[in-house]
Amino acid sequence: MIYKFVIGFALSFLLATNISSNLPELGLNLFSSLNNVYPTGLQGALLLLLRVSVGILFLLHGYPKITHLQQWADSLKMPIFLCFLSAASMLGGGVCLILGFLTLLASLPILGSMVFAMVLEIAQGLPFVARDPYLIPEEQYQGPLGKGEPPSWEKAFMYCVMLIAIAVLGPGAYSLDALIFGR
Repeated sequence: MIYKFVIGFALSFLLATNISSNLPELGLNLFSSLNNVYPTGLQGALLLLLRVSVGILFLLHGYPKITHLQQWADSLKMPIFLCFLSAASMLGGGVCLILGFLTLLASLPILGSMVFAMVLEIAQGLPFVARDPYLIPEEQYQGPLGKGEPPSWEKAFMYCVMLIAIAVLGPGAYSLDALIFGR
């Protein structure tokens, strides 16, 4: 299982850093994003909305995982330290995304976790988009709270797309990165 995590992390890093052949020069801006321009106006506001929304979602996903770490590790049949790293990246990365602080460094570990989640879900044979839960017979899908959303890897994929967009486009002008690294 550890090799799947390493492969997932390596793929996410390659996807996030090799988007173009014109990588930025290595410097302080690389901490912020792959793009050293900090858009203002509507573009900056939309990047703020995307960044804060994704950050809040990862806080909401990371908190229950870190508070029930052993149960989560057991359900995934993964070493607890890998689950801790994933949950900690969701919590810490979520806070950094909300603030727009070290955005690229916050995005990459979460992206690695989401790529790994996709790999696990694909390996389990889960579909990209689940069937409509209301078309599934009662006895085939019933969670502890009744009908729920059948498992799929659609959500992990969408998180990957959002995190890649944040990593490549940057945090925008309304961020600590722009304040610290902006020109």
